[in-house]
Amino acid sequence: MPPRKSFDHLDCSIANTVGLIGDRWSLLILRDAFYGVRRFDDFQRDLGIARNILTERLDTLTRHGVLTTRLYNDRPPRHEYVLTEKGRDLFDVLMALWRFGDRWEPADDPRVAIHTDCGMQTHLVPACAHCGGELTRRNVRVVPLPAVVAARQVSE
Repeated sequence: MPPRKSFDHLDCSIANTVGLIGDRWSLLILRDAFYGVRRFDDFQRDLGIARNILTERLDTLTRHGVLTTRLYNDRPPRHEYVLTEKGRDLFDVLMALWRFGDRWEPADDPRVAIHTDCGMQTHLVPACAHCGGELTRRNVRVVPLPAVVAARQVSE
């Protein structure tokens, strides 16, 4: 498989993250890891992914510190894949995709998220780290703007 194109020239955290997890198989592997799947054969069986592609994606996620391997059998040596702190920090990303999917591309038999503290069904609501207010596209501003946007605003 040819190496992925680098997004370093964009100098953007979103681009950096997309470069790491921005393909469908990596996101589905992460979804399964959050569900508790840990073993290669279980990922392969659940996703129906080709073994060579699964190997490449697991290697990439491990190399970048999203997953780590842990020996679970000595003979023959077998490893399972476990989310690291970096990997667990992708929870909000997956919850946001889940919320979007439930609204715009719903499954026939959808899973639901239950908040274990209160026992109620829930979904992700992005909130301000400072005041706790809900974040929407209308009340969030990004600075500095990309040069192409800033130039357009000056000319308007």
